[in-house]
Amino acid sequence: MTTAVTTTGTHPPTTAHAAAGAVVAFERVTKAYGAVRAVDDLSLVLHPGETVALLGPNGAGKSTTLDLLLGLKRPDSGTVTLFGTAPREAIVAGRVGAMLQSGGLMEGVTVAELVRLACDLHPRRYPVEEVLTRAGLTGIADRKVDKLSGGQAQRVRFALATAGDSDLIVLDEPTTGMDVTTRQAFWSTVREQAGQGRTVLFATHYLEEADAVADRVLVLHRGRLLADGTAAEIKAKAGARRIRFDLDGGIDEAALRGLPFLTALDISGRTVRIQSSDADATVYALYRLGVHPRNLEVAGLGLEQAFVAITEAEEARQP
Repeated sequence: MTTAVTTTGTHPPTTAHAAAGAVVAFERVTKAYGAVRAVDDLSLVLHPGETVALLGPNGAGKSTTLDLLLGLKRPDSGTVTLFGTAPREAIVAGRVGAMLQSGGLMEGVTVAELVRLACDLHPRRYPVEEVLTRAGLTGIADRKVDKLSGGQAQRVRFALATAGDSDLIVLDEPTTGMDVTTRQAFWSTVREQAGQGRTVLFATHYLEEADAVADRVLVLHRGRLLADGTAAEIKAKAGARRIRFDLDGGIDEAALRGLPFLTALDISGRTVRIQSSDADATVYALYRLGVHPRNLEVAGLGLEQAFVAITEAEEARQP
């Protein structure tokens, strides 16, 4: 059984002591569908005021984890608590706002009518106009919900998730369908929410969003926690570095593939891109080949490359 890999300087495993005062606590949680373990012995703690990105390839268990957190599913074993209580109790008390991929929006009503309903139902409601403004919906408040574009519908879902003064906001792929400008405005609003002391947990396929927004990143794979730390720590955990250079004349691909510590090679025209687990040794060997690279650059992996490296390494370890 593979244990979770936790980066240095990150949060300890869940215990009764560690969970005291926690916003979210998973204690050895497992959820299976037949022979498939969507969540496998998962333990983690989220703390007040954190903005946390939940990453993982398709089938990693992200949606099931969020469903367990929100009480939409029950674990086969282990416990999930929000603010020290059962998820349902925290949600009924208005402490949680959620924006999920699943489920449609009510048809036949306007944006303002739907947002007003959400505000009226929230135990700690915000004024409707405030919610519409925050979500960028004032200009389409009178439009029917079933006449919205995909990005506009996402903004409505965000408005419903922030209709009241919740302490935890859960966002599942929140910017799907949004254009670049709308995405930037959306994340600016999320930062404001986090700046007011709320905990924000979001799952996303846009890794650049996690890199830019989250102060903590969780990487799930096959229902298990592979890495937990800041984006910088996750990048460092991957170990590899990027080497990029241009070559004049012919390129001996076989010789390049023989470089020590090489983990990936890409050749595009005269440009060579390498990933190496020891960049210094790889560059030294490159010069020993008699190769004279131009515009040589050596840099750490971006979050996307680190994510791929971590999950591919885990796949390689699986039987």
